[in-house]
Amino acid sequence: MSPRKPSRSALIAALTAALLAGPAVAQAATPQTASQAVPQAAPTPARERAAAATITWSLVRASNPTEDQRTAYDAITRAMNAAVARYNNLSDLGKTITVRYEPGVPTADGNINGTIRFGSNRSYMTERTALHEIAHTIGVGTSSGWSRLGGSGTWTGGQATALVKQYDGSGAKISTGGGHFWPYGLNFENEMSNTAADRHVHLVAAMVRDGL
Repeated sequence: MSPRKPSRSALIAALTAALLAGPAVAQAATPQTASQAVPQAAPTPARERAAAATITWSLVRASNPTEDQRTAYDAITRAMNAAVARYNNLSDLGKTITVRYEPGVPTADGNINGTIRFGSNRSYMTERTALHEIAHTIGVGTSSGWSRLGGSGTWTGGQATALVKQYDGSGAKISTGGGHFWPYGLNFENEMSNTAADRHVHLVAAMVRDGL
């Protein structure tokens, strides 16, 4: 016996139901199908890295500066900007520094508390002086580590010693005295050059790694 053919109205009803149901099924299936076809890789963890420290500085200014103060502020700002940029470009050292213009200071000085003072002598308002005084704020000549590692007259820390030998040969050493070091301590203006200034920063950073 032949199966009974569905009526015309039944066919129309079935077709309509399929058309209405089709889009909803497709939308529901799309995300699942895509995820099955292209598996999502697990995100790669970011490499852990210690953030580099930064040296920052500010200048204490008079509210109504004299002409002498204004010109001193300009010279000090140029010197400090250049020195801080060099330290930040070549090292990961960090320090917050407060700079003051105090005409009674004979030259310039730096303290481990983060203070640098410039006197009225414009010949000391240079990048060389600023680099040198920043080193004092970091610990050169001012920290307990300095006394421990440099108190004998020769720096005994391994990293800075290895670095100066790399610069000047196997017989080179870092001499210390009076809170200063040489070579590359930038103790006098005639020591200043781009190479010497870069090496100064690298050596101070190595001294910090040694335990300055």
